[in-house]
Amino acid sequence: MPECAATEPPIYRVGGSDVRCLLYANAGAETGSLAGRTVSVGDGEVVVGAESQVVSLPEPSYRSSDELPSSPDRVNEAEPELPLLEVTGLTRTFRLRGFWSQKLLHAVDDVSFTIGRREIVALVGESGSGKSTIARLLALVYRPTSGVIRFNGQPVNDIKGRTAMLAYRGEVPMVFQDPYSAINSSYRVSHAILRALKLHRPDLDASTRRAQAVHVMEAVGLEPAQAMLAKYPHELSGGQRQRIGFAQALVLRPKLIIADEPVSMLDVSIRVGILNLMADLRRREGVSILYITHDLASARYIADRIIVMYAGHVVEVGPTEQLLSDPRHPYTKLLLSAVPDPRKPLDEFASVDAGEPPKVVDPQPGCRFQPRCPYAIEQCTTVTPQLGEVAPSQLAACHVALADARRMSSVGA
Repeated sequence: MPECAATEPPIYRVGGSDVRCLLYANAGAETGSLAGRTVSVGDGEVVVGAESQVVSLPEPSYRSSDELPSSPDRVNEAEPELPLLEVTGLTRTFRLRGFWSQKLLHAVDDVSFTIGRREIVALVGESGSGKSTIARLLALVYRPTSGVIRFNGQPVNDIKGRTAMLAYRGEVPMVFQDPYSAINSSYRVSHAILRALKLHRPDLDASTRRAQAVHVMEAVGLEPAQAMLAKYPHELSGGQRQRIGFAQALVLRPKLIIADEPVSMLDVSIRVGILNLMADLRRREGVSILYITHDLASARYIADRIIVMYAGHVVEVGPTEQLLSDPRHPYTKLLLSAVPDPRKPLDEFASVDAGEPPKVVDPQPGCRFQPRCPYAIEQCTTVTPQLGEVAPSQLAACHVALADARRMSSVGA
């Protein structure tokens, strides 16, 4: 409200809580500013009355995942597009230490997915599911054990040589999780931006590189750009440092940005600014983004599609709203059950599964989620489920979910 810009609200005691907001003030006739004012809050309205000390806000309405915010800036999911990135059968194993050891850890196992042009895809899963390994495989930090990565229709597994590698990493840069270690603290911010330009765009002269640095700083919301470029990293907040990471990526004129948990180390109040920045970069610059996270709330806010991973396998894929409103894989349901719901009594949180992903060392056939799954059947212990359609545009790797989908399809026919 206009009054909020001029009046500092005191603290009001409301139902056992302290709140600093003018909506809860007793707006007497002498103030004339809030009395009788109708204020929109969410889907309802409240009237700030002259006699009332406390304003009753409307009860929030929750569906299965309504507590997760949604973004208005998604691409039109109905428009078919040729994929910008196509991953087929991607596998990465690591040999365990030990002179005689022959055991292999399957960090990523037979993973396939696509990312469209101007699309934001969220890769979701708990720690140890293989999300960051996929990021490093796409950035060619690791080489795949098997499988194919195609970017713009061309395989990139066997890219060799400095020139070819710089060209690919210029189109597919990475924004790292830790904003405090991603920038060299010994140099000014300008060094990080200008060095990236010098390496990846050597055709530009010094004045043009400087102009480009100013442009990307403004594009990521760091202004005045000249003053920010002159600062050292220790003079910046965590959110500003993370924006520097996006500026480093943007200056390369990327087509796909790999953002590996870019908000996990930031304060909650700063996270939405970084998420809005990613949506804005997609809208203005036309880049695609692979957003790696364990946070379903931020995934729903920013992503067009969600890929759910568990123990190195993709277990469910689908459009964001569809997948979160009607998850088919038991693991996706488990992730959603961990999202706090104000309607539940406190003792219901005790039922949330506390198991850990299995150590995928020389894994045997079967579903890797089976030991934690309340719906497991005998087939789950011996046959590894493959991704299959459980709903239009929604895939799941679950014997039970696929059987249910076939049964519903036969009933409908």
